[in-house]
Amino acid sequence: MPELPEVETMRRGILGAVGGKVVLVENIRCPKKPITILPSVVNIRRSIVGSTISAIERIGKRVVVVLQDKDNPSQAVNQRKLASKKYLIFEPRMTGLVLVANPPSAEHIRFRMKIGGGDVSEICFWDRRGLGSVQLLDHAKLQDKFGPGKIGADALSITTDNFFHQFHSSRREIKVALLDQKCVAGVGNIYASEMLHAAKINPQQKCSDLKRRQFNRLHHWMLSILNDAIEHEGSTLADGTYRNVLNRDGSYQNSHRVYDRESENCSSCNRSPVIRIVQSQRATFYCKRCQPLKSG
Repeated sequence: MPELPEVETMRRGILGAVGGKVVLVENIRCPKKPITILPSVVNIRRSIVGSTISAIERIGKRVVVVLQDKDNPSQAVNQRKLASKKYLIFEPRMTGLVLVANPPSAEHIRFRMKIGGGDVSEICFWDRRGLGSVQLLDHAKLQDKFGPGKIGADALSITTDNFFHQFHSSRREIKVALLDQKCVAGVGNIYASEMLHAAKINPQQKCSDLKRRQFNRLHHWMLSILNDAIEHEGSTLADGTYRNVLNRDGSYQNSHRVYDRESENCSSCNRSPVIRIVQSQRATFYCKRCQPLKSG
């Protein structure tokens, strides 16, 4: 479930680790389905223990811990600095959490990294269903997996023009297209429904049937809603799975206009109930009155 606002909240929550050194890496014995850890924890440990955390970044729905090679600290200021960096990537998928304290349950902790000299003493990865992953990549492999052509521009940084050009000629339904991470990175099921409702666009409308002004409006609401959700530290739904790095609820769920509000009156018009449909095996929520489906 974690989407851009939730993962950005995780990223910001571990910024205190920047400047610290990795002193221990361990996977935790878990009776549940194992997550993907690549390469092996032994190899990750050998590669990064002693390294300095130089930055905490985000690629779409992934938290990226940037590590400066322990053997080449001087390369941080010369032309070979990229070759000396490594990137530890936490991908939460459905139920993963990046935490610094108080995991929801001890039996679902999958990976832990102890840190010395920073404001954060440890980073751990918790995953109830075991669908997430931890990967260590060098710069070349990072570009190969997540560089241009592999993943779209981030939803918080894509320009209005690029947003329009990514979608306007597609025959896909706009809600389905928004979830394509090669078009724009970070938008997920919850916030796609929310931004389409705010922009008054039917989720089943074909991209190619939308006007430029509608894409401009959708881009505006995408930025507004994602940034607002980040300020509220994301959305914790009824299942309680998502938590911030201190194992506390987000609060943006209290501001949802349509998501998971089937049969409730639309908060905008207060005259039509919120409808739930399924698109590409994902639930979509919208208001027929505020978001009419228009012919091409």
